[in-house]
Amino acid sequence: MSTYITLPNVRRRKIPEEFKDNDNRFSESLVEYFLEKYTKKGDIVLDIFAGLGTTLFVAEEMERIPFGVEYSEARYIYIRENLQNKDNIIYGDSLKLLEYNVPKCDFCIASPIYMNKSETENPYTAYTTKGTYKQYLEDTRKIYSNVKKKMKHNSKIVVEVSNLKKDDSVTTLAWDIGKEISKIFHFEGEIVVNWTSNSSENKDGFYGYGYDHSYCLVFSNK
Repeated sequence: MSTYITLPNVRRRKIPEEFKDNDNRFSESLVEYFLEKYTKKGDIVLDIFAGLGTTLFVAEEMERIPFGVEYSEARYIYIRENLQNKDNIIYGDSLKLLEYNVPKCDFCIASPIYMNKSETENPYTAYTTKGTYKQYLEDTRKIYSNVKKKMKHNSKIVVEVSNLKKDDSVTTLAWDIGKEISKIFHFEGEIVVNWTSNSSENKDGFYGYGYDHSYCLVFSNK
Protein backbone atom coordinates (compact mmCIF):
# COMPACT_ATOMS: atom_id res chain seq x y z
CA MET A 1 0.00 0.00 0.00
CA SER A 2 1.39 3.37 -1.01
CA THR A 3 1.62 5.56 2.08
CA TYR A 4 1.99 8.98 0.42
CA ILE A 5 0.09 10.51 -2.48
CA THR A 6 -0.19 14.01 -3.93
CA LEU A 7 -3.53 15.32 -5.17
CA PRO A 8 -4.87 18.72 -6.27
CA ASN A 9 -7.16 20.32 -3.69
CA VAL A 10 -9.66 21.29 -6.37
CA ARG A 11 -13.43 20.82 -6.25
CA ARG A 12 -14.73 20.58 -9.79
CA ARG A 13 -18.49 20.45 -9.25
CA LYS A 14 -20.29 23.77 -9.04
CA ILE A 15 -22.49 24.14 -5.97
CA PRO A 16 -25.33 26.54 -5.11
CA GLU A 17 -24.42 29.89 -3.60
CA GLU A 18 -26.02 28.98 -0.28
CA PHE A 19 -23.35 26.32 0.39
CA LYS A 20 -20.25 28.26 -0.65
CA ASP A 21 -19.53 29.79 2.76
CA ASN A 22 -19.26 26.31 4.28
CA ASP A 23 -17.80 24.31 1.42
CA ASN A 24 -16.07 21.51 3.35
CA ARG A 25 -16.02 18.97 0.52
CA PHE A 26 -13.01 16.82 -0.19
CA SER A 27 -11.73 16.81 -3.75
CA GLU A 28 -13.24 14.53 -6.38
CA SER A 29 -9.69 13.34 -7.08
CA LEU A 30 -9.55 11.72 -3.64
CA VAL A 31 -12.68 9.67 -4.26
CA GLU A 32 -11.50 8.74 -7.74
CA TYR A 33 -8.18 7.50 -6.35
CA PHE A 34 -9.74 5.17 -3.80
CA LEU A 35 -12.58 3.94 -6.00
CA GLU A 36 -10.02 2.98 -8.63
CA LYS A 37 -7.87 1.30 -5.98
CA TYR A 38 -10.47 -0.63 -3.99
CA THR A 39 -13.61 -1.04 -6.14
CA LYS A 40 -14.87 -2.13 -9.53
CA LYS A 41 -17.87 -1.25 -11.68
CA GLY A 42 -21.15 -2.24 -10.04
CA ASP A 43 -19.77 -2.16 -6.48
CA ILE A 44 -21.82 -0.49 -3.75
CA VAL A 45 -20.11 2.54 -2.21
CA LEU A 46 -21.20 4.08 1.10
CA ASP A 47 -20.62 7.58 2.48
CA ILE A 48 -22.16 8.06 5.92
CA PHE A 49 -21.40 11.80 5.98
CA ALA A 50 -22.55 12.61 2.47
CA GLY A 51 -22.17 16.39 2.81
CA LEU A 52 -22.59 17.86 -0.66
CA GLY A 53 -22.49 14.48 -2.35
CA THR A 54 -18.95 14.26 -3.72
CA THR A 55 -18.56 10.54 -3.06
CA LEU A 56 -21.98 9.74 -4.47
CA PHE A 57 -21.59 11.79 -7.64
CA VAL A 58 -18.13 10.39 -8.39
CA ALA A 59 -19.34 6.84 -7.70
CA GLU A 60 -22.07 7.25 -10.31
CA GLU A 61 -19.63 8.73 -12.81
CA MET A 62 -17.41 5.66 -12.32
CA GLU A 63 -20.37 3.27 -12.65
CA ARG A 64 -20.51 2.31 -8.97
CA ILE A 65 -23.74 2.31 -6.95
CA PRO A 66 -23.74 5.03 -4.27
CA PHE A 67 -25.51 5.11 -0.93
CA GLY A 68 -25.25 7.99 1.51
CA VAL A 69 -26.66 9.52 4.67
CA GLU A 70 -26.92 13.28 5.23
CA TYR A 71 -28.13 15.06 8.39
CA SER A 72 -28.70 18.48 6.80
CA GLU A 73 -32.03 18.68 4.98
CA ALA A 74 -30.80 21.38 2.58
CA ARG A 75 -27.79 19.31 1.57
CA TYR A 76 -29.90 16.17 1.28
CA ILE A 77 -32.29 17.95 -1.10
CA TYR A 78 -29.38 19.22 -3.20
CA ILE A 79 -27.88 15.72 -3.51
CA ARG A 80 -31.23 14.09 -4.30
CA GLU A 81 -31.97 16.62 -7.03
CA ASN A 82 -28.65 15.85 -8.75
CA LEU A 83 -28.22 12.12 -8.13
CA GLN A 84 -29.34 9.52 -10.66
CA ASN A 85 -30.08 6.96 -7.92
CA LYS A 86 -32.26 9.42 -6.02
CA ASP A 87 -33.54 6.96 -3.42
CA ASN A 88 -29.97 6.09 -2.43
CA ILE A 89 -29.43 9.31 -0.49
CA ILE A 90 -31.03 9.14 2.94
CA TYR A 91 -32.06 12.15 5.00
CA GLY A 92 -31.12 11.00 8.46
CA ASP A 93 -28.60 10.41 11.21
CA SER A 94 -25.69 8.00 10.80
CA LEU A 95 -26.15 6.99 14.44
CA LYS A 96 -29.39 5.40 13.18
CA LEU A 97 -27.83 3.77 10.11
CA LEU A 98 -29.20 0.33 10.96
CA GLU A 99 -32.76 1.68 10.67
CA TYR A 100 -32.26 2.57 7.01
CA ASN A 101 -32.58 0.44 3.89
CA VAL A 102 -28.89 0.24 3.01
CA PRO A 103 -27.58 -3.01 1.49
CA LYS A 104 -24.28 -4.69 2.28
CA CYS A 105 -21.59 -2.45 0.83
CA ASP A 106 -18.30 -3.17 -0.93
CA PHE A 107 -16.53 0.02 0.15
CA CYS A 108 -16.97 2.99 2.47
CA ILE A 109 -15.25 6.34 2.23
CA ALA A 110 -16.22 9.28 4.42
CA SER A 111 -14.85 12.28 6.25
CA PRO A 112 -16.43 12.90 9.67
CA ILE A 113 -17.46 16.44 10.49
CA TYR A 114 -14.47 17.79 12.39
CA MET A 115 -14.52 18.89 16.02
CA ASN A 116 -11.87 20.85 17.88
CA LYS A 117 -11.32 19.71 21.47
CA SER A 118 -12.25 23.19 22.74
CA GLU A 119 -15.63 23.30 20.98
CA THR A 120 -18.86 22.86 22.93
CA GLU A 121 -21.40 22.17 20.16
CA ASN A 122 -22.12 18.79 18.58
CA PRO A 123 -21.06 18.52 14.90
CA TYR A 124 -23.25 15.44 14.43
CA THR A 125 -26.39 17.49 15.06
CA ALA A 126 -25.24 20.30 12.76
CA TYR A 127 -24.16 22.24 15.86
CA THR A 128 -27.73 22.53 17.14
CA THR A 129 -27.04 20.82 20.48
CA LYS A 130 -24.32 20.99 23.10
CA GLY A 131 -21.54 18.45 22.97
CA THR A 132 -18.07 17.55 24.16
CA TYR A 133 -15.04 16.19 22.35
CA LYS A 134 -15.27 13.00 24.41
CA GLN A 135 -18.89 12.46 23.36
CA TYR A 136 -17.98 13.22 19.75
CA LEU A 137 -15.38 10.45 19.74
CA GLU A 138 -17.82 8.04 21.38
CA ASP A 139 -20.45 8.86 18.75
CA THR A 140 -17.89 8.35 16.00
CA ARG A 141 -17.16 4.88 17.36
CA LYS A 142 -20.89 4.11 17.53
CA ILE A 143 -21.40 5.25 13.95
CA TYR A 144 -18.65 2.99 12.68
CA SER A 145 -20.02 0.13 14.75
CA ASN A 146 -23.16 0.56 12.66
CA VAL A 147 -21.11 0.76 9.48
CA LYS A 148 -19.50 -2.59 10.27
CA LYS A 149 -22.90 -4.28 10.09
CA LYS A 150 -23.46 -2.81 6.62
CA MET A 151 -20.11 -3.83 5.13
CA LYS A 152 -19.21 -7.02 3.31
CA HIS A 153 -16.49 -9.28 4.72
CA ASN A 154 -12.97 -8.07 3.86
CA SER A 155 -14.30 -4.77 2.48
CA LYS A 156 -12.22 -1.63 2.89
CA ILE A 157 -13.19 1.45 4.89
CA VAL A 158 -11.36 4.75 4.33
CA VAL A 159 -11.66 7.67 6.75
CA GLU A 160 -10.32 11.02 5.57
CA VAL A 161 -9.33 13.20 8.53
CA SER A 162 -6.83 15.78 9.74
CA ASN A 163 -5.37 17.05 12.96
CA LEU A 164 -6.48 20.60 13.73
CA LYS A 165 -4.32 23.58 14.64
CA LYS A 166 -5.95 26.48 16.44
CA ASP A 167 -3.94 29.30 18.00
CA ASP A 168 -1.16 27.52 19.94
CA SER A 169 -3.05 24.25 20.35
CA VAL A 170 -3.39 21.10 18.26
CA THR A 171 -6.35 18.73 18.40
CA THR A 172 -5.03 15.29 17.46
CA LEU A 173 -8.27 14.45 15.71
CA ALA A 174 -6.74 12.04 13.19
CA TRP A 175 -5.06 9.99 15.93
CA ASP A 176 -8.10 10.05 18.22
CA ILE A 177 -10.55 8.98 15.52
CA GLY A 178 -8.14 6.32 14.33
CA LYS A 179 -7.94 4.91 17.84
CA GLU A 180 -11.73 4.73 18.17
CA ILE A 181 -12.37 3.11 14.79
CA SER A 182 -9.53 0.64 15.38
CA LYS A 183 -11.70 -0.82 18.13
CA ILE A 184 -14.13 -1.92 15.40
CA PHE A 185 -12.14 -2.56 12.22
CA HIS A 186 -8.65 -3.86 11.50
CA PHE A 187 -6.38 -0.86 10.94
CA GLU A 188 -4.19 -1.37 7.88
CA GLY A 189 -2.36 1.96 8.07
CA GLU A 190 -2.54 5.58 6.99
CA ILE A 191 -2.00 7.25 3.64
CA VAL A 192 -0.69 10.80 3.84
CA VAL A 193 -2.38 13.00 1.24
CA ASN A 194 -0.26 15.97 0.20
CA TRP A 195 -2.59 18.62 -1.17
CA THR A 196 -1.53 21.08 -3.85
CA SER A 197 -3.25 24.29 -4.90
CA ASN A 198 -2.96 26.87 -7.65
CA SER A 199 -3.67 29.58 -5.09
CA SER A 200 -0.78 31.72 -3.86
CA GLU A 201 -2.51 32.15 -0.51
CA ASN A 202 -1.54 29.61 2.12
CA LYS A 203 -2.46 31.26 5.42
CA ASP A 204 -4.06 28.14 6.87
CA GLY A 205 -2.35 25.48 4.77
CA PHE A 206 -3.33 24.19 1.34
CA TYR A 207 -5.63 21.68 3.04
CA GLY A 208 -6.77 23.90 5.91
CA TYR A 209 -6.70 23.68 9.70
CA GLY A 210 -3.02 24.67 9.62
CA TYR A 211 -1.88 21.84 7.34
CA ASP A 212 -0.96 21.09 3.74
CA HIS A 213 -1.89 17.43 4.19
CA SER A 214 -4.57 15.16 5.58
CA TYR A 215 -4.68 11.46 6.37
CA CYS A 216 -6.68 8.65 4.87
CA LEU A 217 -6.95 5.94 7.50
CA VAL A 218 -7.48 2.57 5.84
CA PHE A 219 -9.38 -0.17 7.65
CA SER A 220 -10.63 -3.60 6.63
CA ASN A 221 -13.68 -5.50 7.82
CA LYS A 222 -12.08 -8.74 8.96
